[in-house]
Amino acid sequence: MADLLDRALVERRLRTRYLGRNLLYLDTTSSTQDVARAEAERGGPVGTAVLAEEQTAGRGRLGRAWVSPAGKNIYVTLVMRPPAPKLRVLSIVSPLAIAEALEGIGLAPRLKWPNDVLVGGRKIAGILIETELSGDAVKYALVGIGLNVNFDVEATPEIADIATSVRRELGRDASREELLAALLNAFEARYEQALEGDAVFQAWRSRLETLGRRVRATLGERVEEGVAEDVDAEGNLLVRRDDGSLAVVEAGDVTLSA
Repeated sequence: MADLLDRALVERRLRTRYLGRNLLYLDTTSSTQDVARAEAERGGPVGTAVLAEEQTAGRGRLGRAWVSPAGKNIYVTLVMRPPAPKLRVLSIVSPLAIAEALEGIGLAPRLKWPNDVLVGGRKIAGILIETELSGDAVKYALVGIGLNVNFDVEATPEIADIATSVRRELGRDASREELLAALLNAFEARYEQALEGDAVFQAWRSRLETLGRRVRATLGERVEEGVAEDVDAEGNLLVRRDDGSLAVVEAGDVTLSA
């Protein structure tokens, strides 16, 4: 197993007011989402971060498994409580914060709608957002982030062609502590900014690999195909169908064509 993450180093590099200030660090867990949910249900403070060295049942969007080897990557879930009208900003802020943290170490990530982070066309990070409502109010939202850092992706054949890691891209190991702190710093700053205006939306939109590409968007039995023309103010994907009509896609699994 690789060296354990130095929690004190993370905390020294934090510039946040609340995000990550209540940091729960676990050696191993089924999923950081599960632990964060329990913390949120107990009334844990906004910005609580649950971090694990290893997940035995990590999961991604749409019920998929997330490969979570020990001591290599960042697996963290954040407890947030945005006002209900601003709930959608989490799906914009999360990938943007990851992208900015990676840009800080010299990578050039792009975003695949709705919230995958790509480098060189391969997935380097994924996000899972789960929300608990109380009537019309947000009781809490869990933002789960899996970021491949020092993972030898090529040693895992089933994902070697579609995934990458910081190590694969830079040719060397990177500091998980510095990346995690940079991610948390960017997340809080962008979240606060997103509550006030649209600068964050524009920064997210400018990094979308999806726009201008032919896509196939699937959600359950609904399938939309066409050119991803733009995103609207809510972050929905606008797909121009072949017949010229416009489809508004709020969520789903998107496949990019050449």
